[in-house]
Amino acid sequence: MHAQRHTTSHRNRHVLERDRETTAQRLLVASARHSSDPDTELDWTAPFEDGKWYVAPELISLYKTPLWERMSDEQRMELSRHERASITCSGIWFEQILMHLLLRHLDGFPCTSDHVRYAYTEIADECRHSMMFGRLVRKLETPVYGAGPRDRAQGWFLKTLATSPAALAAALLVEELLDWLERKTAEDERVQPLVRNVIRIHIIEEARHVRYAREELRRQMRQATAAERAYVQFLTGQMARVVARTLISPSVYHAIGLDPATAVKEARRCPHRQDVLQSAMKRLIAFFEEVGVIHNPAARSLWYSSGLMPRPGARVKVG
Repeated sequence: MHAQRHTTSHRNRHVLERDRETTAQRLLVASARHSSDPDTELDWTAPFEDGKWYVAPELISLYKTPLWERMSDEQRMELSRHERASITCSGIWFEQILMHLLLRHLDGFPCTSDHVRYAYTEIADECRHSMMFGRLVRKLETPVYGAGPRDRAQGWFLKTLATSPAALAAALLVEELLDWLERKTAEDERVQPLVRNVIRIHIIEEARHVRYAREELRRQMRQATAAERAYVQFLTGQMARVVARTLISPSVYHAIGLDPATAVKEARRCPHRQDVLQSAMKRLIAFFEEVGVIHNPAARSLWYSSGLMPRPGARVKVG
């Protein structure tokens, strides 16, 4: 009986490794065909266009709030510029954490595998994205926004103590939230052309990263013990709270002459803003529930408190 279980386990591992390598090989081919060099492919010298937004107005944090109704058109446009900078700075911070986690994920895999080779390819993508985002923030001529001390401490905790499945889940949380927001922006002709072109590059390359993380997370959650699953559920719920807080820095409101405490309160209470964030997470939450990342009441409580997941009975309206 023991020998039979050992043979079955060995066979399952072999199938798992073959599946892992097949996924990586497909993604390596896609990377070779569809990778970009933002330094040469984007026109960084072109001025921003008058009257164009930096974030689609419907995606701005204060849209449809009482504050928004009292703001001038100029102030609204300026808020979009600062929110673009905040989202972009947050993206850089998230990608730094992701690169750290990817390197840790590779520990124990053979350096000759295509799974490892693709992970290095993804890290190279993220390096280019972070440099591209840095150039965009510099061109926006705003402050460099960042997470506060509490959220930076949580980021350190994540990248230091996350298990491999927790790291993959956290990566998906960030990538799929930004991807939804970016897809809403990429084809919006009201938005600055440079912003849309930066976003298009990011969307194309992040699609591969999402595929890699989804398939690997599914494999690892299938093999995880009950204790490992509980840890992933807790850590991912905590990360949801961090992401929701850090996407738009309160300092952007101060930069355009608003009281940050009032603006943060109105944004959090705004039904439209809640719908935007929950719509962005809807597809990922369904996947997380399927693979067991959101499973127990404690994990759900963290997600509810983040504002990224609707409470029972609530309806998400944004498509």
